[in-house]
Amino acid sequence: MDVILLERIAKLGQMGETVKVRDGFARNFLLPQGKALRANEANKKRFEAERATLEARNLERKSEAESVAEKLDGKSFVIVRSAGETGQLYGSVAARDIIEALEAEGFNVGRNQVELNTPIKAIGLHKVVLHLHAEVAISIELNVARSADEAERQAKGESLTSADAIYGVDEDALTAADFFDPEADGMDEDEA
Repeated sequence: MDVILLERIAKLGQMGETVKVRDGFARNFLLPQGKALRANEANKKRFEAERATLEARNLERKSEAESVAEKLDGKSFVIVRSAGETGQLYGSVAARDIIEALEAEGFNVGRNQVELNTPIKAIGLHKVVLHLHAEVAISIELNVARSADEAERQAKGESLTSADAIYGVDEDALTAADFFDPEADGMDEDEA
């Protein structure tokens, strides 16, 4: 199906272009969302008549997105989650959790604007891309940690996935004697 794009769509085209897309994509997404019109003579004339207002609205949205991007770009957000000793989360951090962290700081971003291909399943510093507008994309940093204290340590560059980082124990300095009671003879009372 040929459609006329009413706004820039990534990997598809610019505003005003006539592009060929699959019927389902046009019927289920582009047309209901108001992102495109069917390509026929009546709609081409309608688009040309409305082109100035569409471009003005697009420019306004882009400037709003750029102002939010200036405030957000490069910022770091802390998300506290419970995790195991190896740094594996007992759950995951999804787009919904990122939106909640952004809203707590006063930023209003939609869930479909967060580019997160797979959920975050380990503690650490993670880069996340936000698409605030078709032409405005920024990167924020998520600091996923077990506590606010660990988040501060992680932000300084410390790795928190070893026993030394968690418990203050140097794993390399441990010997077999550290794990066993030298007083024990190796047999339980009922074995003697």
